[in-house]
Amino acid sequence: MRTTTRAQSRHWGRHAAQYDELFLDPFEPGVENPILEAIEAIPNAQSKSVIDLGCGTGPLLPRLVSRFREVTAVDFASAMIKAARERLGDQAEQIRFLVRPMDQIDDLAGTLDVAVAINSLVMPDVQEIDRTLSAVYRCLRPGGVFFGVVPAIDAIQYQTMLLLDRALDQGLPPSQADRIAAQQAEHHHYDFAFGRFAFQGLRQKFWQSFEVTYRLRKAGFRSIRLEQVLYPWDANLPLGQEFTDHPRSWDWAFEARL
Repeated sequence: MRTTTRAQSRHWGRHAAQYDELFLDPFEPGVENPILEAIEAIPNAQSKSVIDLGCGTGPLLPRLVSRFREVTAVDFASAMIKAARERLGDQAEQIRFLVRPMDQIDDLAGTLDVAVAINSLVMPDVQEIDRTLSAVYRCLRPGGVFFGVVPAIDAIQYQTMLLLDRALDQGLPPSQADRIAAQQAEHHHYDFAFGRFAFQGLRQKFWQSFEVTYRLRKAGFRSIRLEQVLYPWDANLPLGQEFTDHPRSWDWAFEARL
């Protein structure tokens, strides 16, 4: 395992207890998440196997355990796995937990019907992302499906546009409006050219929609569909309460098939 991966594992483990508070939650009430409906619509799920890649603290696992015959959960941070076990309680005994990076699942090749990665394809090294997507492709049986949600860098640019217009509408000169919008959107955390985000030692990849399609096709997937996960304008977004009359901010959701 690379040193950078070990370091990120430590950082994610350190944030395990606060994870649900620090990051946008695509499972919260008020969020329109098409992946949840897609999982519910899988036919004969009770006879199928599923893997939760980068399961984190396990918010998706109760849904998976109630529907699928066999559930595997993978995360490279042991503290996340521990939090997921605590969330599941007695149901944790029905899940196979693996503490490892997501690109190290070749022992599962050809054994899975469904794979899910919710806000876990965020490794700052795109080579690691490519290895992970290829590993997922190899693990799926014919007819298998891969669902995912990835953070959207274009949504940050959208929020910045609204913040900029707000400042200009208040009569601020363009240079000051630029500065305030960048501060409110926390641009100091982002590298927009490469879609990267850094916060308290964590380093994450943010995505453009075209890159989602590109990297899935590169891994071998041929049937790919993109949708948006829509978030309510609330305290989780900068000045969200002032933009409730605008279209909502988003992350990218995908469905990919062999």
